[in-house]
Amino acid sequence: MVAQLLGLAFLFLATSLVTSTTPLGVKVNPNWEVVYRDTSVYGVVGKAVILECGTTLPDMYIWSFTKPGTDAIKAVVYNLGKGQRIQQLAETLGQLTVISNSAAVSIEKLPVAAHGLFTCQAFYDIEQEPKVFYYYVYLIVRVPVSKPYLLMSDVSPVEGSTMWMSCNLENGTGPIQYVWQHEMRTGNISAFAQGNTSVINVTNINRNHTGWYRCVASNAVNSESSNRLWLDTIFGPDIPQIDVTPYSITERGYSALERETVSLLCQAQSNPASQYVWFYNNSQVYTGPQLTITKILRMHTGDYACLAQNTYLNTRSKKTISLTVYYPPDGSPSCSVEPALNHTSLRLLCSWPGGLPSPSLHWTGPLTQGADTVQQTNLLTNTAILLPPEDLTSNSSLFTCMGSHLALKQSTECSTRTYIPPAEPVCFAYVTNNKQYLMLSCSWDGGAPKALVWWEGPGGQDKGGEENSNILILRYGTARNGKPYTCNAKHPLLVQTKTCRLTLEAPVLLTQRRVVSVYEGSDVHLTCNLRANYLPVSEITWFNNQGVGVRDTSKYALLQTSAWANLTVRDTDEIQDSGEYKCYTSNAVGVTEINVTLVVKRHPMPPNVTLVNAMYNSRQRNEVELEWQVENEEGGGWTGFILQHIWVSERPGRRGSNNDSMEAVEERIGPPVWYSNIIQDPEARIHTVGKLTPTVTYQFRITPVNHRTIGHPSTAKTPAEPRYNVYPAVIGAAIGGMLIAAFLTALLLVYIIRNRNNNPRLHDMLFGLQHSQSRENINFPEDEVVGGSEGGIEEISGSSSPVPTMALPRAASPLTTSPLSATPTSSQAPPPGDDNEPVSVTITVKATGS
Repeated sequence: MVAQLLGLAFLFLATSLVTSTTPLGVKVNPNWEVVYRDTSVYGVVGKAVILECGTTLPDMYIWSFTKPGTDAIKAVVYNLGKGQRIQQLAETLGQLTVISNSAAVSIEKLPVAAHGLFTCQAFYDIEQEPKVFYYYVYLIVRVPVSKPYLLMSDVSPVEGSTMWMSCNLENGTGPIQYVWQHEMRTGNISAFAQGNTSVINVTNINRNHTGWYRCVASNAVNSESSNRLWLDTIFGPDIPQIDVTPYSITERGYSALERETVSLLCQAQSNPASQYVWFYNNSQVYTGPQLTITKILRMHTGDYACLAQNTYLNTRSKKTISLTVYYPPDGSPSCSVEPALNHTSLRLLCSWPGGLPSPSLHWTGPLTQGADTVQQTNLLTNTAILLPPEDLTSNSSLFTCMGSHLALKQSTECSTRTYIPPAEPVCFAYVTNNKQYLMLSCSWDGGAPKALVWWEGPGGQDKGGEENSNILILRYGTARNGKPYTCNAKHPLLVQTKTCRLTLEAPVLLTQRRVVSVYEGSDVHLTCNLRANYLPVSEITWFNNQGVGVRDTSKYALLQTSAWANLTVRDTDEIQDSGEYKCYTSNAVGVTEINVTLVVKRHPMPPNVTLVNAMYNSRQRNEVELEWQVENEEGGGWTGFILQHIWVSERPGRRGSNNDSMEAVEERIGPPVWYSNIIQDPEARIHTVGKLTPTVTYQFRITPVNHRTIGHPSTAKTPAEPRYNVYPAVIGAAIGGMLIAAFLTALLLVYIIRNRNNNPRLHDMLFGLQHSQSRENINFPEDEVVGGSEGGIEEISGSSSPVPTMALPRAASPLTTSPLSATPTSSQAPPPGDDNEPVSVTITVKATGS
């Protein structure tokens, strides 16, 4: 059954792609009825829409599309139980996707081409009793209205004419409603017209139609408004209206006060705006709506006419007014007080010039005490009063000048006060930038009237009196050192004269130490300070021990302000940096300098060093071991060593002799060149020099160093050849040989003694013969008895007749003679003819232990 339905589905899909078949003619089975459902769905272009295919997921479904005006049914997507298959046609209908767990489709970014009939063929219960549903979905795609644009037949109509307005659209699904809106100048918006037509006519245009217009187009999808368009109605001008500021009306028209700013504003309703021309006494004076006269004068009195004209319509209108100018004096009276009679009296001045008629002026104040001596001058616009010395009042008196004018409703006044300056005179001095002049300034600020000040100086250096301040100008360098300059100040309210004095002095320099002592190689700071001095000075300058001005270099460092300058001498050297350093400065009075002596000491001479050993480490002669000693090590005084060597290049095959002198080396290769190597460890006493050339003879020396002080070099020494260390072996061999020889000798003696009978001659050779010359010492009593085991009897006779004696036994000793070599027996007679005398026999027995 499933196969048949699947075959039927594919058959319908194939035939629907080729032929045009009406869904009503589809027959699934003669006994089954197909269910049909019709729905309509509205969509908007560019939006999303969902097309439903039943409420539950069918076993199989086929979506197809029929374009309006055609009968062709084309497949869009299907699912025959093996997953959904989207056809190429779906690409033209928007972004089509199937909603999961349903047969509904979602179309995003809906195009106009999707407008038409969508058919969903759904198959349910295929394995049992199949049910077939046809869902006809009519998708109506609506297009929103686009932004409309407004057209006018005339944007600047003349008042009373006719014009039309059109609201145009690019897109939009009908029906469309149009509304025209009018926005007035005040910002109020009202509906001017509405309907389903895009064009309206406006008759009898007037100035009230002027304003912003826009049209609003609406359909079932949306509503859009056009941009505003300005409608400008042409009309006018009306009769001008003239406004005068400030407003003051008289019988003849308008009035104004002289030196005021008068503004004449002309306004006439007109569109476009009117062009205005002003006439003064029938003469054109200005073009524009507002005529402004600043500081108006009485000569400006007359008739002013405003002509308004519409240049677009070539129409005009005119209006005339009369203006009269009244003028009081400007501002208010001005009061002042000044000294008189050489700063012994006061004069009060009051002035208020101008005005028609002239103002009236008079003084009020503490004048009644000296009314008989007061002098008053009253002119049209000025008044002056002289107060003699005897009528001067106390400090801080107030005098008032009253002024009145016909053009003013109220009188005006001015006041002045006389008072002594609150502070004391101030004196100070300063120098011009180019150092050409010294300026002595004296001022006594404040007070009314101003005080009189003048300078008195030594040697006729004076300056006459001036008010409030005075400056005495002296050429630079001509001021008197230590001499006072006096400034005198005089005020009319004071009987005594006040003074202030300046005493000018040359600058004074100070230093912490006049003599500075350091060891060479270190940095030293030299100070120079300026003692407090009010008179400006030049820049503080340092000069070195050569008299040359110092600047920031690698040798010198300057750190200075206006009051001090410090010099740092880097890496001092005894010869180069010792000497007098000068700190110099000057001002308008004189110059000054201070010397600082810098003493650079050399570090103490390091102790002498002796090179005690210089020997090659091996027969290869490429390394030398050096050893040295330092004299007086407990005293210290060194920081390192300089190890130096010279070398001589020899001919191939020749080596330098250890006995070569320096003179021989210099004669052979020229003056020596010492090569140095720094040893920074002061505790070092042994050093090995490697990478030597075997065919070169070297000489070494060592020099102690104490910071920068170099001591005396040691005597040069040539490395010695390495000694052969055979003495222990020889001594060992000798001792071993001696021990072996002694052992063998002992064995030989034992052998000879034990075998003396077998080798008598060897025994006799080593221990002597057993004849009459042999003697034996008898050291013990028992040695006097001769051993009877030998059976011999020794006869000792003292005369010619034998005297029988007792035989002495002999001690058995290995050193005794054999029986054959013993004393002659009785059978042996002395030789005939010899006189046998008795002799003493001494037998010496030596016992040797084996």
